[in-house]
This record gives sequence, structure tokens and C-alpha cells, in this order.
Amino acid sequence: MTLKAYLMGIRISTLAALVGWGLVVYFIDPEKTGIIGASIFYLSAFLSFAGIAILFLTWTRKKYSGSNFAFSHVGMSFRQGILLSGLVIILMILQSLGMLVWWDGLLATAGIFLIELYFLSR
Repeated sequence: MTLKAYLMGIRISTLAALVGWGLVVYFIDPEKTGIIGASIFYLSAFLSFAGIAILFLTWTRKKYSGSNFAFSHVGMSFRQGILLSGLVIILMILQSLGMLVWWDGLLATAGIFLIELYFLSR
């Protein structure tokens, strides 16, 4: 698979996830659907944020690495996009539960940072 085809697939998937997230926000009432509605909301938000982060990180790496852009950079962007999206969803869940305070956000960020450091050290 070429880099162009991979990025086009990510773009189309991100667009579909954004449309799905918009439909969830517009049509699903969280008070009536309960945990299922919230799960669908967070899943669609996760996919949307992950796609946006992957595309942004890939674009940034491609722009600043110049001509020596390798396909391995895409894998790193994919992993970091997933981790960033996971962090955003964790913070959103904590906020919706009324449990988000600054040290919880800092601990979640530190946990994601440690996971990324583990992958970078391997």
C-alpha cells in the first residue's frame, strides 16, 4: 500500500467518523439512551479525534522531515494519534462524571506519556 492510498483511507475514515459523531450529537439524547448512547458518543468521538490527530501528526512530520520521510513515520503518527485521542476521551469521561481536577488530568497525561516513552525506547 502506498502512502497516498493509506492517507486517503485515513481521510475518508475520518470524514465518516466525523459525520457519525455529528449524527450522534444531533440525534441521540444521552438522558434517554443511558450508557449505550454515551458509549456510542465516546466511540465516535475517539475515532474522529484519532483520525484528525493521525493526519495532523503525519502532515507535521512530512513537512519538517523534508525529503527523508519514511513510512515508519506514519506508524509513529498512528500510535501517537491513538494515544492522544485516548487521552482526550479519558479527560472527557472524567469531566462528564464530575471527577476531573487538574491532578487527575496531569496523571492521565503522565500515563499516556509513559506509554509513549515505552514504545520509543523499544
